[in-house]
Amino acid sequence: MMAKRWADAARALDAADPLRPFRARFYRREGEIYLDGNSLGLLSRDAEASVLRVLDEWKTLGIEGWTGADPPWFSFSETLSRSVAPLIGADPGEVIVTGSTTVNLHQLLATLYDPAAPIRKRILADELNFPSDIFALRSHLRLRGLNPDDYLIRVPSRDGRTLNEDDILAAMTGGDIQIVVLPSVVYTSGQLLDMERVTRAARERGILIGWDCSHSVGAVPHALSEWGADFAFWCHYKYLNAGPGSVGGLYLNRRHFGKSPGLAGWFGSRKDRQFAMDHTMIPADGAGAMQIGTPHLLSLAPLEGSLRIHHEAGMERLRAKSLALTAFLRELTEAELAPFGVGVATPPELQRRGGHLALIHPEALGISRALRRAGVVPDFRPPDIVRFAPVPLYTSFADCVEAVHRLKTILETQAFATDEEAAGLVT
Repeated sequence: MMAKRWADAARALDAADPLRPFRARFYRREGEIYLDGNSLGLLSRDAEASVLRVLDEWKTLGIEGWTGADPPWFSFSETLSRSVAPLIGADPGEVIVTGSTTVNLHQLLATLYDPAAPIRKRILADELNFPSDIFALRSHLRLRGLNPDDYLIRVPSRDGRTLNEDDILAAMTGGDIQIVVLPSVVYTSGQLLDMERVTRAARERGILIGWDCSHSVGAVPHALSEWGADFAFWCHYKYLNAGPGSVGGLYLNRRHFGKSPGLAGWFGSRKDRQFAMDHTMIPADGAGAMQIGTPHLLSLAPLEGSLRIHHEAGMERLRAKSLALTAFLRELTEAELAPFGVGVATPPELQRRGGHLALIHPEALGISRALRRAGVVPDFRPPDIVRFAPVPLYTSFADCVEAVHRLKTILETQAFATDEEAAGLVT
């Protein structure tokens, strides 16, 4: 049994929550506690309305939607970019909503990386990075005729779960690093890196630095322009709730404006020249030049409604509630689940924590599956992590108590399968 004090505390916290009304604007299954918003956020009624509006524009306007829709499809990416820019702390011209996370990384590397540099040719990443980023870095080096085993350096983790900023800075000192690509938040443990410190250190050393902000955009305030980051890239389907496979985003510091896009396409053209159909490209000003092909309107549309909610809630209030939720979950876990061998991989310090809490247990995969059967949706990451992501727009403190209660019951009864029995393609 869970102590009554937890339910009482949750009730008081929920009653005082200024973001509580937003919960009703999201679709949630009855009786289910959804804690997987760091993988795929839930659908809001606002996002749904945006998609339906674009579908109706297509139905009623046809090709005229490119100029006659509201907003016009032709500049829809730029319209959304102006709304995304404050979330990462950038000027509107430094942001473009386009592509996908990995495609945008490829574009930024193709634009900024110089394989002909006399000394600085190496790329620095880390051993905890999301695999797709590493795949992209290695493939890009191969495309440039360089052996990734020689030219991709990865900062090791001391504990297999977190990164030490001192180690990152030490790896920058050899004089042979041209570009650094790091995660803002480690996708497994939920550690938030000191982006400002690392960015400023890279700039002092003449190193280009880029951030994968997929696990921080919408969950953590950013100041990329102020810090001096060279580039960043991210998805919108996690904390920004823009839907599965929604269009990604990228940031390009204005000091790189005017560089020819490494991967050119017609939507990277200056708008007033795009339909001139000239074979000499005149790139758009700013980050818009990084666009390649025609935007995916039906994948852009949900972001419009999602951003409306996000700005209405306010980034500072969202971050404050996110920290309160993960702190409450951590307290619950340590009090109720530690006797069953459950640990926490996420750093306890507020300034080192992203938007999710990573629980550790040897039977994590089986536990994750058992939780889903019990109506709690987390996710599993190898080898032993169950991630709980309480999203402040639709997760209550009472949800946290009930999720831990159901997990405690699973542990008490050992109602979880072995890894082999629980294995699946998507975890």
